[in-house]
Amino acid sequence: MAAAVREEETQLEEMEEETGASEAVGEEKEMESEDEGEMEPDGSDAEGDESSDDEKENQAEIQRLEEQLSINAFDYNCHVDLIKLLRQAGELVKLRRARQKMSELFPLTEEIWLDWLKDEIRMAEEESDREKVYELFEKAAKDYICPEIWLEYAQYSIGGIGSQGGIEKVREIFDRALTAVGLHMTKGAAIWEAYREFENAILGTLQPAPGSVPTPEQQEVLNAQLNRIHTLFRRQLAIPFLDMEVTYAEYGEWSDKPIPDSVTQLYKKALQQMEKSKPYEEALLVAEPPKLAEYQTYIDYELKEGDPARIQTIFERAVAENCLVPDMWAKLTQYLDRQLKIKDLVLSSHDRAVRNCPWTVGLWKSYLLALERHGAEHKTVSEIFEKALNAGFIQATDYVHIWQAYLDYLRRRVDFTKESSKELEELRSAFARALDYMKQDVEERFSESGDPSCMIMQNWARVEALHCKNMQKARELWDSIMTKGNAKFANMWLEYYNLERCHGDAQHCRKALHRAVQCTSDYPEHVCEVLLSFERVEGTLEDWDTAVQKTETKLSRVKEQRAKETEKEALLAKQEEEKAEQRRKKKAQKKKAGRAGEKRKAEEEEDDEDEWGDESEQPAKKHRGEGDETMETESGMFSRKAPFQKTSQVPAAQKARAAARPVQQVPHDSSKDHLSVFVSNLPFSLQDPEQKLRDVFQSCGLIEQVRPVYNPQGTFRGYCYVQFESQVFVQEALKLDRKEIDGRPMFVSPCIDKNKNPDFKVFKYSTSLERHKIFISGLPFSCTKEQLEGMFKEHGTVKDIRLVTNRSGKPKGLAYVEFENEAQASHAVLKVDGTVFQNHTLNVAISNPPRRNPSDKPESSRAMGSMMPPQVFGARGRGRTQLSLLPRALHRQSAPESKTENGTLQSRPGEPVQETSATAPQKQMSNADFSRLLMKK
Repeated sequence: MAAAVREEETQLEEMEEETGASEAVGEEKEMESEDEGEMEPDGSDAEGDESSDDEKENQAEIQRLEEQLSINAFDYNCHVDLIKLLRQAGELVKLRRARQKMSELFPLTEEIWLDWLKDEIRMAEEESDREKVYELFEKAAKDYICPEIWLEYAQYSIGGIGSQGGIEKVREIFDRALTAVGLHMTKGAAIWEAYREFENAILGTLQPAPGSVPTPEQQEVLNAQLNRIHTLFRRQLAIPFLDMEVTYAEYGEWSDKPIPDSVTQLYKKALQQMEKSKPYEEALLVAEPPKLAEYQTYIDYELKEGDPARIQTIFERAVAENCLVPDMWAKLTQYLDRQLKIKDLVLSSHDRAVRNCPWTVGLWKSYLLALERHGAEHKTVSEIFEKALNAGFIQATDYVHIWQAYLDYLRRRVDFTKESSKELEELRSAFARALDYMKQDVEERFSESGDPSCMIMQNWARVEALHCKNMQKARELWDSIMTKGNAKFANMWLEYYNLERCHGDAQHCRKALHRAVQCTSDYPEHVCEVLLSFERVEGTLEDWDTAVQKTETKLSRVKEQRAKETEKEALLAKQEEEKAEQRRKKKAQKKKAGRAGEKRKAEEEEDDEDEWGDESEQPAKKHRGEGDETMETESGMFSRKAPFQKTSQVPAAQKARAAARPVQQVPHDSSKDHLSVFVSNLPFSLQDPEQKLRDVFQSCGLIEQVRPVYNPQGTFRGYCYVQFESQVFVQEALKLDRKEIDGRPMFVSPCIDKNKNPDFKVFKYSTSLERHKIFISGLPFSCTKEQLEGMFKEHGTVKDIRLVTNRSGKPKGLAYVEFENEAQASHAVLKVDGTVFQNHTLNVAISNPPRRNPSDKPESSRAMGSMMPPQVFGARGRGRTQLSLLPRALHRQSAPESKTENGTLQSRPGEPVQETSATAPQKQMSNADFSRLLMKK
């Protein structure tokens, strides 16, 4: 047996020497060709100058990147750019150092690892260098579970089979590779095939020479090797892989015996499993990155199947392609914490999670809990916590959460049965350090307190009161809490009162409630009620009288303050009403002047209506569409005319066509609103709007009717209704919102009656914080989406770009850029904010639109307009002239302006309700009445 093994190693050494000799000959030929290339005078001086200039530029860029990394070592893109430039420049020492620094901070991607490994393999000359390459492979295998890295590792190890124990080392690496990635349905088969090829090569060295008879020892070694290959075939056939039929056929050809039935049954079972998983694999193949939805569906399927190894494999595949998605890491670590509970596997996954997404505080908190759960040393937990503090969280509140998680861990270490201990002193010093850190570091960085409610101090006070029985320290902490602006909040005083009630005495409870009544400004009634309830149970008659007097005084003062605030608000509302009335009068005067100009220049009249002017009369029916736009009926019978502004001129030919076009009297059917969309912001000059819009919306579904809106003169008003045959087509039509029509963005919104739904509003963009999206201001008006994409694609995957325009389609110098995740958006902010683009300084920030003030909405102006009494016309409608034929001397004074609420006139307080001409008949005036009116003049 020993002789056979020695013979096997001797033959493998001969194979390795032959391979090394052929590689040396190849390298010698390459060196000769390079020398010949250097001797040939193909290069010119100009090319040499250009190359030297490029080298200088590269060196300058390398220096700039190194300086930037010295300022911010967590700039991921800067590390990648530096490694790329150093590799191009061939500076191997700096390149190795740069890669090592980056690997200490971040897990490296598969591409970066493979480039690094190939460079180190080329430079490895001695056996000690080979060991360093092995160490580098081990480090690469821990970052991500990548089949390509494991395959490269196994193939590289084959080159060392000539050393002592080389064959066993290769087999060990292959076995580890099968454990790590052997279940990968699309790439795992390559590891199995490489392993079988290696064992087949060894089998070839063990075959006896032709015509010779092997010894019993040689035959035993040969049979063992054959069994090893049989085992690999059978193990692989029991695992579902794509194209596993080829492996089954190959096994049948290789084996000199029929395939056993047990193997065939396992193969068929795996084949069925593969057919179930095949749709998920095909969905991943055709999907575009990041494939989050497809991976989540696949993970849900594997969770239902319940095979832990396969669940872990699909999770690892998902995080390898979405390494910067915190939610995916959170789901993986949660599964490992709750299901597998294997210490090494759990802790390594948590470590990889925080290295990939260091800005996510939830991953750090889970890591600390996992360390405590698996009994990690206190030193290790403290080191991880210090790394978390230096991770660079995005929000100030994140630091509160990580400190609370660490303080909870320290509290659980303390044995409170002892009066004093090392752990207790460490807990108290950690509380004090947390408060200093939040004040000095967090507030200076974010310009705000991350802990406005002083949760850390509250927890400290609870620990002192409950566990340490130190109420004096707890009261000192609560005094500090109240001095930080929390004394005006009732809930803070009640928290303190509850603490005193549980662990203090009645005297301090009474003192706390009296201070609460004096200082509370948000819910004083509740605090007064708690004080009275306390005295009803605990106090004497004198205490009760004092409490009643104090609460009555407080509540009367609060009532006076609220009355003053109400008067102030009423005054402000009245001022706003007066301003609105002044604006309405000015608009009416401008409109009257415009009509007078029309009458004087009737022969030169042009339709210069502004598309977005305010309307003066109420239409018979209005719908709310995009934003606060006003809609009108299709017939134009009750249409309103916008004030004349010289923004666009309609050609005379178009005016002639408009005059010749008959006005279609199409009544609006509100029962079909759910099948219709309202289209607005269209150009007045749109030729044949009905046919144009049919062409635009025909891709959405079957159109039943297109109803453009015209004024009584036959001029297109810039909006219309599109009615479909099914509500499904309406949803497709809404997707065409903001599509450009003749240079203007078309607004498409649901057809909703705002009289029935006054709060309905359509705005498809988020108005809250979006961490994966950035907001850019200061852009030149000529900036395009292509330019923005070119600017930001180097900082991450750009999913969408939106240039903000006004209603006429003109840019406003603002834009939103949506990235794949919040990490890329944060990097883009750091890199681009403050840079100059086309002589414009850009301001870049995470998208967080300010909250809209309801009082600033345009609805308020319409509400003011609705307060005016409606005008009543005769049976023939409004006349062409509004001139009064009654002498001014006989005009009655207008009644005081009354308010309108829900369509009815409301009189002012203290005034009699006056009937209008629409509701009550006017009293007939006699000749004596006319005489008295004339005598007054």
